[in-house]
Amino acid sequence: MEADGAENTDISNTKKPKHKGKHDKPKPWDEDPNIDRWKIEKFDPSWNQGGMLDVSSFSTLFPKYREKYLTDAWPMVKSALKEFGIDCELNKNEGSMTVKTTIKTRDPYIIVKARDLIKLLSRSVPAPQAIKILNDDMSCDIIKIGNMIRNKERFVKRRQNLVGPNSSTLKALELLTGCYILVQGNTVAAMGSFKGLKQVRRIVEDCIQNKMHPVYHIKILMMKKELEKDPALKNENWDRFLPKYKKKTVKQKKVKSKKKKQDTPFPPPQQPSMEDIQLETGEYFLSDKKKQAKKWHEKQEKQLEKTTENKRKREAAFVPPKELIKEDPSTYADNNNDVAAMAMSLKKKSKEFGKQKSFENVNPEDYIATSGEQPRKKKSKLMPREAVRGRYCCEAYKNFNVCWHPGIED
Repeated sequence: MEADGAENTDISNTKKPKHKGKHDKPKPWDEDPNIDRWKIEKFDPSWNQGGMLDVSSFSTLFPKYREKYLTDAWPMVKSALKEFGIDCELNKNEGSMTVKTTIKTRDPYIIVKARDLIKLLSRSVPAPQAIKILNDDMSCDIIKIGNMIRNKERFVKRRQNLVGPNSSTLKALELLTGCYILVQGNTVAAMGSFKGLKQVRRIVEDCIQNKMHPVYHIKILMMKKELEKDPALKNENWDRFLPKYKKKTVKQKKVKSKKKKQDTPFPPPQQPSMEDIQLETGEYFLSDKKKQAKKWHEKQEKQLEKTTENKRKREAAFVPPKELIKEDPSTYADNNNDVAAMAMSLKKKSKEFGKQKSFENVNPEDYIATSGEQPRKKKSKLMPREAVRGRYCCEAYKNFNVCWHPGIED
């Protein structure tokens, strides 16, 4: 029995995996590099010769201001939809547009395209541009931005950031994403490829939610366009090449909150009445004559103060202005004399200070004789010629006991 069980386990392990059917076999076009699997092929009516089994219809409302434009452009829209076997109707009373399939309709997805067409027309997209949505390689996306922010002023400001000055930001986004973008009211309508629509939605949401300005998105998209041209970086991560922007929080001034009054269950204290005030001042016990006399006296004092104030104002207009006093030229001469006298006194002081310094610099050792050393002889201040004459005089004195010195007469 044990041997039979072992044989059964070996057979179960060696069984081949079952295929679901003949379609699971590998096909020759699976690994063909020339086939583009992302390409959307144009619909051929021969694929659906029987037509549609039931009628499908879509309708949408449009604003009042679009009525005139739609009535003018409706023949063009009708002729474009007639080629695909779609019937359309414009109801001005209800303010609605309706599209529906007919017996001639072959493409089952064209009714969805027709629905997008009337949506774009109601969102102020021009009719020639909106008709392009019927092509197979074109898609649309209507982004609702009205509910993203509550403050109306901020919403208008951020929506303007998306458009830019003279619609420059919007044009740059259209060139980089390859999509048609229209900002209208509380929605943003975009038409293009799936990849471009994904980029547009992200840019619009970041702008309205204040996550990133559209200009930074434009810079990133431009860098990606350049990186796409390099085949070596085709399969690499581009995060190291792209800039990373951080949101800067600006410090706002703190609003001083008013101190709320404390809610107490007790009522406020009762204010004193007129009689209470008169009782405090003692006026309550005065007679009517004294009260009238007091009022008249107070009135006279107020009138006197008022009249004195008015009189002072009237007299102020007649007060002459103060004249500027010109200084006499003699005062300038006196000032000059004072300056000269000051200069002379400074000169005298400087001379006295120089003499005093010369006395202080005298060396006392020159005048004190020491026990060990002989006093130094003074040098003769005679000129060289006079020195020679003196030498001859000394020799004559030795010989003849006669001395002649220049400057001494016989």
